[in-house]
Amino acid sequence: MDSHTDLFQQHRPRLFGLAYRMLGVPADAEDVLHDAWLRWQSQDAAALDDPEAWLVTVTTHIALDRLRRAKAERAHYSGPWLPEPMSETANSPDAELENSETLTLSFLLLLERLSPDERAAFLLHDVFDYSHAEAAAMLGIEEDACRQRVHRAKARLREGRPRFSVDAHAQRRMLERFVAAMAKPSLESLRALFAEDAIAISDGGGVVRAILRPLHGADRLARLYMQIASNLRPHKYRYEMVTLNNAPALLMWVDDTLSSVVWVECEGERITAMHGLRHPDKLARLLAVTKSAGSASLH
Repeated sequence: MDSHTDLFQQHRPRLFGLAYRMLGVPADAEDVLHDAWLRWQSQDAAALDDPEAWLVTVTTHIALDRLRRAKAERAHYSGPWLPEPMSETANSPDAELENSETLTLSFLLLLERLSPDERAAFLLHDVFDYSHAEAAAMLGIEEDACRQRVHRAKARLREGRPRFSVDAHAQRRMLERFVAAMAKPSLESLRALFAEDAIAISDGGGVVRAILRPLHGADRLARLYMQIASNLRPHKYRYEMVTLNNAPALLMWVDDTLSSVVWVECEGERITAMHGLRHPDKLARLLAVTKSAGSASLH
């Protein structure tokens, strides 16, 4: 039994990395691994030619079923849905994947453009480096069908964010500029932060105030954050720079309560996308896995 457990634990980081990228919610990924573990307990590992392939196959199918249900639920979600950060200290994916852009919150959001079947095929082949034949076997489909799903997934991802790239230094610099602009707000200084076609997305889940549809354009974003800065004046607030999913992010505290977490995408010296996670339940789960020690307070 110990060797059985050890074998599961050996592959657990990869299984968690797959489930989390499939679902975008750490707690849901943990549930997937729990179900996979229950099935693994009743499996004779010695009878398997490739225990890793068996575990990845089972995890993929459990995650697929859960993702299909989640997609149906998210269709009725109030406003935009954003993924949740995972713990930086536990359940890290494989070392070779840990610093990959495929773990960033922006990329997880981009994956929402894919159907569950496309998402699974793309992750298995392009992120976890299984061949088309291996991924097809795990998904229970023909190899040509797997190739088509991966091809469609790549096309959808290019359409969704043709300029997508990860530059942590640039993101941190633009977040620092954003904090400075919010400290002494003006339409001119705020507008200078954004690309002409910048977009703002906010997830309040219908529980707290948030923009219900993505907001487009530098002028509109400048007016939005000008209003937010005005609303903050009567309150005590502060920002903390943290690293979430291998990318810089800002925790915003208002009257000692975590109000939002913000991360950006940027191109050159302009922000192309602002993401604000404001749902109280998601923020509570974030606090449970985020240690503010080592983060930098910004005022």
